[in-house]
Amino acid sequence: MPDINWTGELLILMNVVIAAVLTGFIGLEREVKDKPAGFRTNMIVGGSSALILSLGKVLVESYIENGLQDVIQPDPTRIIEAIILGISFIGAGTILKGKGDEESKVYYLTTAATVLFSAGIGIAVALEQYVLSISATLLLLIINRLAKRLNKKV
Repeated sequence: MPDINWTGELLILMNVVIAAVLTGFIGLEREVKDKPAGFRTNMIVGGSSALILSLGKVLVESYIENGLQDVIQPDPTRIIEAIILGISFIGAGTILKGKGDEESKVYYLTTAATVLFSAGIGIAVALEQYVLSISATLLLLIINRLAKRLNKKV
């Protein structure tokens, strides 16, 4: 039976929960505005980003422990790239182009960008950058709330 690293696994679980809660606030803001990719989507994006990056860190540590770092070159930045690419597909799925007279209009770009930002928050939590994660969440809420008002005035 393999040794279970309870502390490490619980830390990962805690980070996934923190990421899901933080991005849940972002999702609620989107949900209140009746936008696609709301509460659950943002929570899943943030939590899964934290989980995937955390598992990547475990994998790299395992390679090093087993002396495989010379055989297999672990590159944690590639995991971040994969997360960003995957989440970008979700964001792209939310974007709509207008029809008829509104053919030049594009809808839900902010929602797509918000989903990508939620992935970044999940990544930051997985890297244990808690102050940054909380600050980024607050910043995005401010951007989505106040920037639209400012944009309408301009």
